[in-house]
Amino acid sequence: MRKKRRQNGFSVIELLIAMAISAMLLVAVAVAFSSSMMSYRQNEDIFKAVNSARQALFRIKTQLRTATAVDANSPANECTFITAGGDDITYRFNSGDGKLYLITNDDTTDSDYVLCDNVSAATFSSATRTVDAVTYVARVDMSITVVVGDAQRMVSSAAVIRRNMY
Repeated sequence: MRKKRRQNGFSVIELLIAMAISAMLLVAVAVAFSSSMMSYRQNEDIFKAVNSARQALFRIKTQLRTATAVDANSPANECTFITAGGDDITYRFNSGDGKLYLITNDDTTDSDYVLCDNVSAATFSSATRTVDAVTYVARVDMSITVVVGDAQRMVSSAAVIRRNMY
């Protein structure tokens, strides 16, 4: 009688099949992880850009609310006014480099300060009010559009000039 041999392990074929399945699973996990990391980086970049735009609008809005005079004839890409401290400043969007600048008009020796990067559009529109034949800027509406990669977000705000409330 022939004795049957008991097998105590896996055959080479079984090991190769198991390794091939494991390799496919590891590749799928690596692709999913890589995609997740790219998405995370893009979301983080757009968050930083939007946060920078919000901070810029908050700064502009705070200064505008207490401004002593606002130029009603500023073009749509800039806002010029005299702050409560007496500084003559301009916030200007430069479409050439995609940046929003703070320009101090009193001191021409200093360089312009970059307030926000990744800007694709920034508009300032003012609402005026006439009192005793004098025209005042009563409100300034502002919007900043930031772009990072394929993502585009717009942040907007408005500031009522408190000194010109009648």
